[in-house]
Amino acid sequence: MVRDWVRWHEDYDNPDSSLSRRLDVVREHLRGALAGGARSLLSICAGDGRDVLPLLASQPGGRSVRALLIELDAELSGRARQAAAELDLPLAEVRTADAGATATYAGGAVTDAGVTATSARVEPVDVLLACGVFGNIPDADMRRTVAALPALTNPGATVIWTRGRGDGGTDPSAEVRARFRAEGFTEVAFVAPHDARFRVGVARRSGGGPADLPTVPRLFSFD
Repeated sequence: MVRDWVRWHEDYDNPDSSLSRRLDVVREHLRGALAGGARSLLSICAGDGRDVLPLLASQPGGRSVRALLIELDAELSGRARQAAAELDLPLAEVRTADAGATATYAGGAVTDAGVTATSARVEPVDVLLACGVFGNIPDADMRRTVAALPALTNPGATVIWTRGRGDGGTDPSAEVRARFRAEGFTEVAFVAPHDARFRVGVARRSGGGPADLPTVPRLFSFD
């Protein structure tokens, strides 16, 4: 069954929900990254942009940040585009495209109709958000996606990611943390509330020069 992502977003409106609490944590760490002088941002599977766009509008220097939000769902990306316009964020672009397709970053844009349209290549950024991604894809896709992040980020960039704790005895976020370390990222923060199912990780790309995107058609596909 395909999840209704528009309805899923309604949980954000409940201030006591796990999703709303997760949003607060993500915003807190994004606020810190922006305060550190970030000038470019990429959000994959960006939803309606509520984690990013209000901060760009309210933080000192936020309006000068070049931001790209990639979201496949046309209704959610439309909401994000409208919010960017209402908040007067001319440097924030919302692209309705498949964030799991390598072509989206390499100069194409795979849409929900399966059409690849010509688009600008995604340049490496100072901040990358991968929120609501790793809990919806197979482990192999998670590893492939994290391995691609050096190609999408500048040295010293901050990556903010989320993962649910799962239903078993093993917390699957441990594998995500290990994969970031294996790909040359240093963990800056990890938030795992005892009374909530979400985890938020913050990692910094430790160094290295430009990297190439994997030569595969897809980084990930949602389960």
